[in-house]
Amino acid sequence: QVQLVESGGGLVQPGGSLRLSCAASGSIFSINAMGWYRQAPGKQRELLATITSGGRATYADSVKGRFTISRDNAKNTGYLQMNSLKPEDTAVYYCNAEITQIGDIWRTRAYWGQGTQVTVSS
Repeated sequence: QVQLVESGGGLVQPGGSLRLSCAASGSIFSINAMGWYRQAPGKQRELLATITSGGRATYADSVKGRFTISRDNAKNTGYLQMNSLKPEDTAVYYCNAEITQIGDIWRTRAYWGQGTQVTVSS
């Protein structure tokens, strides 16, 4: 069994910062790419950033220069540092990871966390 658990969401004022964490646990052999998404009410889920196991990152234009994705492979944890937050960043944020499990190393599956709410408001 594999679980992804996000944390770090909350209420922040415009211009503020938050750091989200995504901890993977269970029978993990390896974690390939990790990504962060968000979904605002009435909108489709949006890909924000991805990072490879080697640390190469990509960003959506909407967050480039404000958000930074990173990971700690030793801890099986990914992070999303969010700076200069705007009200339009309000959404539920989800992490996604491509994980190979111990005992099933020929298959990689995508796992999702449960989501964490981020609200940007004064």
